[in-house]
Parts: sequence; structure tokens; C-alpha cells
Amino acid sequence: MSKISAIGSSISGNKLYMAGLLFLIAFGACTSKDRQRAEVVSDRQKIIFETDIGNDVDDALALDMLYKYMDAGDIDLLAIMINKEDPYPGEYTDIMNTWYGYPEIPIGVIYNGADCENDATNYAKCVSLMKRENGDPMFRRSGQDYSKLPESHILYRKILVQQPDSSVTIVSVGFSTNLARLLDTPADDFSPMTGKELVAKKVKILCTMAGCFNDPELYEYNVVKDIPAAKKVFTEWPTPVVTSPFEVGIAINYPASSIENDFSWAPLHPMVEAYKCYMEMPYDRPTWDLTSLLYAVEGPSYFNISPPGKIDITDQGASAFIPNENGNQHYLMVDSLQAENIKQHFIQMISRQPVNFK
Repeated sequence: MSKISAIGSSISGNKLYMAGLLFLIAFGACTSKDRQRAEVVSDRQKIIFETDIGNDVDDALALDMLYKYMDAGDIDLLAIMINKEDPYPGEYTDIMNTWYGYPEIPIGVIYNGADCENDATNYAKCVSLMKRENGDPMFRRSGQDYSKLPESHILYRKILVQQPDSSVTIVSVGFSTNLARLLDTPADDFSPMTGKELVAKKVKILCTMAGCFNDPELYEYNVVKDIPAAKKVFTEWPTPVVTSPFEVGIAINYPASSIENDFSWAPLHPMVEAYKCYMEMPYDRPTWDLTSLLYAVEGPSYFNISPPGKIDITDQGASAFIPNENGNQHYLMVDSLQAENIKQHFIQMISRQPVNFK
């Protein structure tokens, strides 16, 4: 071998060695980044949102908050389960998912649910039917067939079985029908466990908007629309439960002035249009559902919390809290200062432009 060729071989070998070394460094950096991404994703709270969207506009405000938490990387929204039976809540939810940049979020619906269509203006229907001057829909959809959306209690099983143990927070701000049906589900192709066993294994906490504990004669709407389901859930639910009652949300009103003045960055906004559809403007609206979501994601710092106990639902739909040091259920309370702080937090979050807005 000549000296020249030997040197060439040495250089070639060094190049191969250096290339291999650089590859290993780059691969290590990539895997490290992937690992960091996986850790970030795993740190996000896993949320399933259970809603009677279309009945009261606070559900739409709460849904807006969910997307903002998604934008911030605080949560992983696994699904939106609807307990209002009507063709339009699923479509409106898809409009919201698509507008905020999350069209892939699964949607579950309900059949043979509570009769509630005539209880209030159906803003989900109002927004879904909005048209542009040329006749096109006002808001984009993901293109899915709403008649083929799965039933919520079945979608729960499909999603829960895929999650780590004790990792899922369910935020229920409507009727208890889907949750009661979930508890009653038998073993199936998704899991050999019953619904109650699956909940006990996969769910960390249930956060609800339900009940009223400062007025025994006030029968709260989410409870009375399906009393048997509410009784079942508060009696049999196998994980901790924290509920935000009627008296909390009614103390914190989202202002019409924000709806009218804080959204100039979006000439057409599906939540704002829903708010305008629901009642004649201007009006302030209690934030019942938002308070339950706030606790679920950001914890107890905004609230006072009851001692442990058990929530009891009567046959007539009244709710009572029975303190018990061995209980695993609590309810939220607020004073006037906390209510104002929460209100300002809601305004700041909801009026903020979404990350995916174009």
C-alpha cells in the first residue's frame, strides 16, 4: 500500500468514525428530546369533559377554557361527552373543536337521555344553523358524520382502558346519565372489567357541577333532570368526588361587557355567537360549570373546601352534604374576594386569543 493510499484510508476511516460519532450524538439528542416531550405530555392532566352543552351558555364558556388549557399544555383533553340529547350539541362541539384548532378530539353523544330541549334557547342549534351571505355555513366543521358519533358510555370505556391507572379526571357539568350508564356497563371487547371496576382503576377524581348545600329547598337543575342517575353516581362512584354547587357559580358572573368588548380580534367567534344567541344582550351569566373545571385543572387555591363527607340526593332531587371523616366527597365554597379573583381569572382566560386562531 502506498503512503498516499494509506493516508487516504486513514482519513476515510476517520471520516466514518466521526460520522458515526456525530450520528450517535444526534441520535442521543433526538431521543433525549423525544423523552422530554413524552415527559411533558405525561405531565399534562388527562381530562374528559361531560357536558349538557346547548342548555346553558356556561358550558360553552367552560369549553373555551378547556381549549386555553390545551394551548398552555396544561391538559390533554381525551374526549367531550354530551348528555343533552339533540342533533346539534355534537355539531356545535365539532364547530368549537375545529375553530380552536383541535378537530381530532373525540365526541360522544347520548340517546334516550333527559328531556331538556324546551328548557332554554338551544344556542348549539342557533350557531350550527348560522349561514354566510352566500349560503355557506358560518363556521367550519371537521367533516365527520354526526349521526355516527358513538354513545358516550361506550366511548368512555374505549378511552379509559387506554389510560394509565388513576390518571383521568372527569369533569361533569351536566346530567349524570352518561356516568350512571358507564358504571352499569358490563365487560366487553374493550375490557373484561365492569364499568365501576374500570372507573375505580383508571379515574383519579370526578369533579362535578351539581347540587346546592346552602338552601335545602333549592333543587339544582343538573340533579333534578335525572334524579336516579345523580343518586347512583353520588352513591356508587368509586373515586373521590368534588362538586361545585349552585351557590358558587351564581356568585361569579361572566360580564356582558367582556363579550361585547374583548373579542374584537375575532369578527366571528362560535362561543361569542352562542352567548348572543342564548339571551338578549347585554346580560351577565353565572359561571357554574367554569368553577368545576377551574378546580379540576388548577386545584383548590381559588376556593374554600368542605370537610370530607358524603353527598346525598333525595328522591325529590334535593342535595345534602353529610360530613364524615372517612368520606371521599367534598364541595367547594367561595367568599366575595375569592369570587372576584375567579371572575377576573375567567375574563383573562376566555378573552385571550387562542394559539391556533388564524
